[in-house]
Amino acid sequence: MAEVLVYVDHVDGAVRKPTLELLTLARRIGEPVALALGAGAAGTAAVLAEHGAVKVLTDDASEYADYLVVPKVDALQAAYNAVSPAAVLVPSSAEGKEIAARLAVRIGSGVITDATDLQAGEQGPVATQSAFAASFTTTSRVAKGTPVITVKPNSAPVEPAPAAGTVEALTVSFSEQARGTKVVSRTPRESTGRPDLTEAAIVVSGGRGVNGAENFAVIEALADSLGAAVGASRAAVDAGWYPHSNQVGQTGKSVSPQLYIANGISGAIQHRAGMQTSKTIVAVNKDAEAPIFDLVDYGVVGDLFDVVPQLTEEINTRKG
Repeated sequence: MAEVLVYVDHVDGAVRKPTLELLTLARRIGEPVALALGAGAAGTAAVLAEHGAVKVLTDDASEYADYLVVPKVDALQAAYNAVSPAAVLVPSSAEGKEIAARLAVRIGSGVITDATDLQAGEQGPVATQSAFAASFTTTSRVAKGTPVITVKPNSAPVEPAPAAGTVEALTVSFSEQARGTKVVSRTPRESTGRPDLTEAAIVVSGGRGVNGAENFAVIEALADSLGAAVGASRAAVDAGWYPHSNQVGQTGKSVSPQLYIANGISGAIQHRAGMQTSKTIVAVNKDAEAPIFDLVDYGVVGDLFDVVPQLTEEINTRKG
């Protein structure tokens, strides 16, 4: 069976969920070979093996932390040359998409970004994507070279499938460009205790109808009762009510959770582009004609300041 190269997203050896989802998808089209880079890379092997990696390539060089993007592309190209895979899968983060694009240029292959599903096909892997601000769903495959595909978080279940997980050190020769952009400082992001927005299984968002930064406490309370991430529409972010890092939409982050709850959000195309692939969508809006209701699985016509606190109370009561 052909091997599929999977780029590992981890933090000091702690493998992030999107990588485990990639291993599930990789097993549909071949045998997963994982590539882990940087500090703690060797520590990822046990988890990767538990989820189907037959081999784990590692390199802990300091360049991956000290310089931006290019060293990781060099390493992925070295792994590609060593493995000759049937496909290369990368998590669909901002960095992941840049890595994938650079690799595709180097190896002369086509690239597919933001896939939401992946299946084996007679002429290579077939990816499902949302197109034109999520108005259409398309299926496509790479016509030239080895497919390089980035996959959105929450696109596949995490399914344990124990494999050998043999660890091998990867020899990487860094290019001249690898040290072109150096990281000179880092500022830790303040932790909210909530899951990462793009990886969360549940997202609770607020929009213009929240009507003020102080009122986002209502949205946060519902999110915390569900163990969810908090999102915001562009209108709420532009008004300064919530940080830009939490914006969901075409110019913000794209999310695909199991459950998306939109509160006081009209449903403009800009916002829909960032959340339309959510598995189940619920909206609370006092305007019965709001465009968001054309999209939802469940809609509540009502004032969010009446509906959301009651929902939060009911959830907490059932949990208690």
